[in-house]
Amino acid sequence: MAQRTQTVIASWEKTAQTVIKKLERHNIEGHWAPTSADAVALVRSWMADGDSVTWGGSETFKESGMKAALDEAGCYRMLDRTTATTADAQRAMWRDRTSADWFFMSANALTVGGELVNIDGNSDRLSLLLHGPAHVVVLCGMNKVVADVEAGIKRIQTTVCPLNAERLHTETPCELTGVCADCHAPKCMCCNVVVTRHSRHTGRIRVVLIGEELGY
Repeated sequence: MAQRTQTVIASWEKTAQTVIKKLERHNIEGHWAPTSADAVALVRSWMADGDSVTWGGSETFKESGMKAALDEAGCYRMLDRTTATTADAQRAMWRDRTSADWFFMSANALTVGGELVNIDGNSDRLSLLLHGPAHVVVLCGMNKVVADVEAGIKRIQTTVCPLNAERLHTETPCELTGVCADCHAPKCMCCNVVVTRHSRHTGRIRVVLIGEELGY
């Protein structure tokens, strides 16, 4: 098993380096981290005490240990949207989050050609990816890497949405049947599909490819 693991990691690293070269052409930084611990150390080396930090609804952000590490460091201003419980507080939180120093998210899929493929319902996550925070860190387990945009959308429909629907209890067809129905349900999670193929802003988006299976 150990030998197989080493083989998988070696293969993943080669794939990651290929993707990183493609990302560079799209003016997006790409980085390889063999483990979640390596990813945490790498990202923290970019940050400064007092920086403001916010995040989307990312399981990878938690599973990788990134959120716990930033919380435990105690030197960042953590902007947690779930703490805002009134309309006024939510508006104030949104203003703070759009001007955050760091926004953390994952990707629903990442193509070998260096494109980020994401879906969203309320689009809180996608809006902050597209504009606002000074830096965006996309934490991406190697299970998210796909051949192309079409494969990324299929991954979202067959894996991402059914699992997130079960977690969030959306009562959408993908929760009830486990299969995408291209729905327009009240809590539809596929309101917006965004493909990020280029960044105008050098150094703003950084993708960290992690040699583990993380998130959905």
